[in-house]
Amino acid sequence: MSTCLIELHYLPSIQYFSALTDFQKVVIERQEHFVKQSYRNRCIINTAQGPQTLSIPLTAKHGKTLISEVRIDYSQKWLTNHWRAIHSAYAKAPFFEYYADSLESILFKKHVFLFDLNRELLTMCLKWIKLNVQIEESLAYEAGPPQSTKDLRNVISAKIKPLGSEVPSIRPYTQVFGNAFVNNLSLIDLVFCTGPQALTYVKGHV
Repeated sequence: MSTCLIELHYLPSIQYFSALTDFQKVVIERQEHFVKQSYRNRCIINTAQGPQTLSIPLTAKHGKTLISEVRIDYSQKWLTNHWRAIHSAYAKAPFFEYYADSLESILFKKHVFLFDLNRELLTMCLKWIKLNVQIEESLAYEAGPPQSTKDLRNVISAKIKPLGSEVPSIRPYTQVFGNAFVNNLSLIDLVFCTGPQALTYVKGHV
């Protein structure tokens, strides 16, 4: 069985799911330390003003904290702000009404831990696009996983310009705003805009 090892992201990019299509089993890295300035707690959506980054605030500095123990900071109004931004960006998208309720429901559960939120969002996204992969979580940290496992940890990095030529080009689809196609946004952009056809775009990257 083809297997990859990858970290969780917040509402991951199309590139993230394109990478998963090559594997039958996906092992989620649960034993790593939190990495700052990464997609673990941020995503990018498309708005009337252009691409916007949504970031989840965390309760403390997490340089040496296990990812599974990183707590979300609800003292800030990020949750309401994220949902308003998503609603404003995609309410007019063709398939928003079909998928929005499940996303809103998960976000407003107010998970204590970032890992748990991201894990449930990943499951939702896989269900949305009907990508059938077996999901497991790592039991111990391995700097170098077995040769039979493809290591994709930190391959998709927020420190590399996320919308530039460094990432695979996604086959253009009709987006809500603008005439210029914005590449490799969060998967929710693709799903809200293309609905059941999303997987064909995920698999069709070049």
